[in-house]
Amino acid sequence: MSGAKNAAVALIPAAILADSPVILEGVPDIQDVHSLMEILEEMGVRVSFRNHELTIDPTKMVSVAMPNGKINSLRASYYFMGALLGKFGQAVVGLPGGCYLGPRPIDQHIKGFESLGADVRNEHGAIYLRAEKGLHGERIFFDVVSIGATINVMLAAVKAHGKTVIENAAKEPEIIDVANLLNKMGANIRGAGTDELRIEGVETLHGTRHGIIPDRIEAGTYLALAAANGAGVTISNVIPEHLDSFIAKLSEMGVPLEVGEDEIFVGPAPKLKMINVRTVPYPGFATDLQQPITALMLRATGVGEVIDTIYPQRINHVPEMARMGAEISAEGNAVLIKGPNKLKGAEVVASDLRAGAALVIAGLMAEGQTVIYNVEYILRGYDHIIDKLSSLGADIRMAEEKE
Repeated sequence: MSGAKNAAVALIPAAILADSPVILEGVPDIQDVHSLMEILEEMGVRVSFRNHELTIDPTKMVSVAMPNGKINSLRASYYFMGALLGKFGQAVVGLPGGCYLGPRPIDQHIKGFESLGADVRNEHGAIYLRAEKGLHGERIFFDVVSIGATINVMLAAVKAHGKTVIENAAKEPEIIDVANLLNKMGANIRGAGTDELRIEGVETLHGTRHGIIPDRIEAGTYLALAAANGAGVTISNVIPEHLDSFIAKLSEMGVPLEVGEDEIFVGPAPKLKMINVRTVPYPGFATDLQQPITALMLRATGVGEVIDTIYPQRINHVPEMARMGAEISAEGNAVLIKGPNKLKGAEVVASDLRAGAALVIAGLMAEGQTVIYNVEYILRGYDHIIDKLSSLGADIRMAEEKE
């Protein structure tokens, strides 16, 4: 497995808080990373990327207003709000894009920035942030658990004057990874991985070298794929503890698993039992793995449902799977599945990153050829997916669309 996408897209903006070069190891070679590199170059940051090692040199960086362009193309661009506010005391950042999964407000981010002393305005689709008197530590309670807001406020607070306490913080492994990088750079952050973060502001941050954690969502996707289709597949470079809730669901389905220290073997699973899935914040079942496990559930016997409490509108994969012959439907925020299903190849459309991954799994399960359109969504988050699947014996290739 590659380095974690959801960590990398936060670590890269975090690196600009340093006053000397930061080297990130194990960076996934995905479109989101290349988009972030282009944004950095617009701000005068020198970047080089070779063999999954990304060097970020912010020594000649300037504060540039970025109301539109690349900044709008990916969700994680909003981390530049916290990073630029922490570094320069001001920022102009376009509202983020990425996969549309229903409304994903940034009100908790703004609440956090304002608590630290920033003036925040939304004008013409861009967020204007300014802290004329500097940022100061504060106690902040998030109304809802938000990974993005937790990281963004942490980025702004590391150089703020005094102590910041973030309560009801998200606990995801990617947050711990960002805190570990910042601490290596000289920050003083405690409590990462719990619901209370304590940040003592420091004046300067320096460059460092940091290895990114493995991608638990990529690992979960390949575990589902191996269970659906595999004749014995080993997933290596994983941290099994990050996948506890997912592994528990696979075991409940009857998937034979051998969990090692940093790898998981998935044995052939001829018969699968149907389950119910409910997504909740970490350490519960991840919303990003809801769509991949839905594809696996098509093979199971019985009736099951998937309820996504994080993004209830994350159901665009349902009609595409139905087009492949699956007995699947969406009612409100519940996806209902009856199985087992025999899928037939079809032309389908990936509407977002994880829906695309689910359709890849379904396509490999189906009889005949499946063509997936909008593959750019898949390439946003899966490093060398064609090579990895081909090495397992999949007949999969990227096709140029005919004019």
